[in-house]
Amino acid sequence: MAFRKHITTTWHAGRSLMKNLNLQSLIIIAVLALVTILWGIGSVPLFDPDEPVYAETAREMIKYNDYLSPRIFDNFWYDKPPMYYWLVAASIGLFGDGEAAARFPAALMAVATSVMLYFSVSNIFSERAGFWASVVLTTCVEFFYLGKAAVTDTTLLFFMTAALLCYQHKWYWVMYIAMALATVTKGPIGIVFPGAIIFLHLLFTGNLREILKMHVIRGLVVYFAIAAPWYYLMYQAHGMEFINTFLGFHNLTRFTTPEHPDRVLWWYYLPVIILGMFPWTGLLLQSIRASISEASSEELVKMSFFNIWWVFVLLFFSISQTKLVSYILPMFPALAIIIGWNLARLEKQRGESLLSWVIGTVIMFGLLGAGWLIGGNQLPEAFLEASVLSGTTFVVGLVIIWFLWRERDVIFAGYLHAAMGFLTMLIAFSFILPPVADRFSVKTMAAEFVAGCDTSKPLYVDKFLRLGFMYYTGIAGEEMLPKTDALQKAVSDTTPKYIVVRRLEFKRLQNPEAIQNLRIVKEKDGIMILEKY
Repeated sequence: MAFRKHITTTWHAGRSLMKNLNLQSLIIIAVLALVTILWGIGSVPLFDPDEPVYAETAREMIKYNDYLSPRIFDNFWYDKPPMYYWLVAASIGLFGDGEAAARFPAALMAVATSVMLYFSVSNIFSERAGFWASVVLTTCVEFFYLGKAAVTDTTLLFFMTAALLCYQHKWYWVMYIAMALATVTKGPIGIVFPGAIIFLHLLFTGNLREILKMHVIRGLVVYFAIAAPWYYLMYQAHGMEFINTFLGFHNLTRFTTPEHPDRVLWWYYLPVIILGMFPWTGLLLQSIRASISEASSEELVKMSFFNIWWVFVLLFFSISQTKLVSYILPMFPALAIIIGWNLARLEKQRGESLLSWVIGTVIMFGLLGAGWLIGGNQLPEAFLEASVLSGTTFVVGLVIIWFLWRERDVIFAGYLHAAMGFLTMLIAFSFILPPVADRFSVKTMAAEFVAGCDTSKPLYVDKFLRLGFMYYTGIAGEEMLPKTDALQKAVSDTTPKYIVVRRLEFKRLQNPEAIQNLRIVKEKDGIMILEKY
């Protein structure tokens, strides 16, 4: 009865939520999210090494008609739970095999997150705060970049954000369901993160008694009823190998042992935040400060939750020994909400000084404008396009500064930020990434191999390239681990074979010019096809 009553209450609360919305704002957000996220998802190949993992695993699920146990290279593997593989498999069934189908589920979940943020924040604070929060999230670089990538991050983000927002609305049963789906997407993090953030908020606000109203025992029953079956069936099918690999290596070991030792830097995520939040980075510090010093007593309690949210995610992954750019994506909705709330506040308080926003814009637009120009020097194929993006960044930045400093027009300045985010996406995915795509994908070289080489010969493939090579050729080859003697052994052995390797690995060979019976079949953008004859 309690569960039924709570669902009824949640339904009525959801209906009342609709009253706080503005149809015009909702249409703007939906269109902006759809165009920004879906634009160009099929225009570039899958980037090595991460995107081909999910596309190939989904393809092998279909091949073996086995949707329980993920496979790669025709072998079982236990890297991630199956949610994103299932979504990609369904997308392939609907749209056919290809890059767009592999990326569509991630894009769809990103769009859903943007729209969900508008609905939720409009009810927590105000319609204007909801509008700006959604616009900020949709147009920041990290969000729309990962929204276009065939990886699990935006799927996890949707469910985890849903769980945390449901806590704010006191929709506790839905919260447990969202946590369960997050757990089926990426593992224990699906409940650990929301659970820790919620507990810290209750502790910080001195409201631990609220736990008694959260139906924790029955909620966990619902959680395990949804999240546990796949884990149980995998254990039944694969035993302790699954437990040791999935929980032991892919969760605990990655937290305590660096997968990329050169990234174990305490400040690693600082540049990620600066670029990832662009074009809103210049407003970030001012918004965080305002969320503490300018919020009303009622708003301060709510704001403390969003500040705890982003700080927890940042600290957790800063402590973690394995670091990836995508790991801190779960903090971005919280930061977008804080900036959105601040923009809505500034709209009302026209007399407030905008100096810190102006200074932040000068610094961040200057840094990013220079950054695109420097990046263009490293990518000569796209130098002109990168220069255009750099110039656009400088010009829009100057116009924003003018409207903030001279006109004090917060609304127009906000729209200009959103326009800059959209233009960054448009230029990057339409003009910069296509000509440099071969630097990040083995697709072209895979086609060269199939067209010009004897595919019946033994093949050795650099580990970094092997997943993409398998996806685009259907040939796995023997794996060569980087920074080992695997390549040296392959070229020293007299057996005729082909070798697909990155040039930086080839340079590590001892006297590569002296190796007999080895010729370069093809070399392009740092990838080489070698033949041992």
